[in-house]
Amino acid sequence: MSIEERLSSIKPVNKDLYSAAQRRLDNLTKPPGSLGRLEEFARRLVAIYGTEMPDMPKKVVFTFAGDHGVAEEGVSAYPSEVTRQMVYNFLSGGAGINVLARHAGAEVVVVDIGVAHDFDDCDGLVRKKVVYGTKNMAKGPAMTREEAIRCIETGAELAREYAGRGFRAFATGEMGIANTTPSSAIAAVLTGRPVADVTGRGTGIGDEALKRKVEVIEKAVRLNRPDPKDPVDLLSKLGGAEIGGIAGLCIGAAEMGIPVVVDGFISTAGALIAWALNPVVSDYLFAAHNSQERGHRVMLEHMGLRPILDLDLRLGEGTGAALAMTLLDAGLKIYREMATFQEAGVTGEKTD
Repeated sequence: MSIEERLSSIKPVNKDLYSAAQRRLDNLTKPPGSLGRLEEFARRLVAIYGTEMPDMPKKVVFTFAGDHGVAEEGVSAYPSEVTRQMVYNFLSGGAGINVLARHAGAEVVVVDIGVAHDFDDCDGLVRKKVVYGTKNMAKGPAMTREEAIRCIETGAELAREYAGRGFRAFATGEMGIANTTPSSAIAAVLTGRPVADVTGRGTGIGDEALKRKVEVIEKAVRLNRPDPKDPVDLLSKLGGAEIGGIAGLCIGAAEMGIPVVVDGFISTAGALIAWALNPVVSDYLFAAHNSQERGHRVMLEHMGLRPILDLDLRLGEGTGAALAMTLLDAGLKIYREMATFQEAGVTGEKTD
């Protein structure tokens, strides 16, 4: 199935189910609205799943990994080999995402979509390599258009595959040294904000390196001249393989009526590409948190998404998304398991 076919098959959620869910929430043994955003999460999940009483979902975090040629411009505090080293850490269960996914009761699937290294077969690793790292976007396009399309298709196919395995809640994560640089470029082009307004310190670079990073992105935008009305063109010229994979996962999930919890800055750049291709995708997206990267909130506001958490996170990997999944579970459990006034024999709110 082509990207265009997938995009055209995405339908808005059934808004009538918001009202049905609200009626049940208002009849639970509590003052109306007293559980705040937990009630919002429940309403949205009811509408996304298309049933008034959804089951608790089986959850998976997809951590897409890819390298970036722009790392040679000195825009990160870490060398490129850290990408593959961290992939091995994910696979051994020792990374932050492994810990927090276990806490959330979610599986972790590590997707090699663009690492400049060949991995042997490993449990938990999905080999879907499109590129051996992107090219340096400061010297030319990061990828060809065909490669960008393959990245999106890979993410969409993974969504379908794991839905077929019974997973009904997805989360995004990523690993790729220097990937805040293409993410800032995507944010600037699609939101129309100056590069300096959406570019942060990533892995913790100093003032001089930050200045250099902004200059590199500005140069890449001038050189490549991405079309802001063509998200695939933008992804190919200034993006990354893992960003494209995340965009595809969001599209594939929306196509099948599955919610996606979007992690931090880089994951949100992928979600923004998907949203730019079809804004209805946002019906199925939950923004996990607001990261310390200055451009993150800009992208969230551009899509009309409100973050669930604000904990000064900036790790990536899917860590914030795993934490947010626990709150979505809490909202749905309240909706499913809390007694109604009638069931509990409790007198309800007085009406005039």
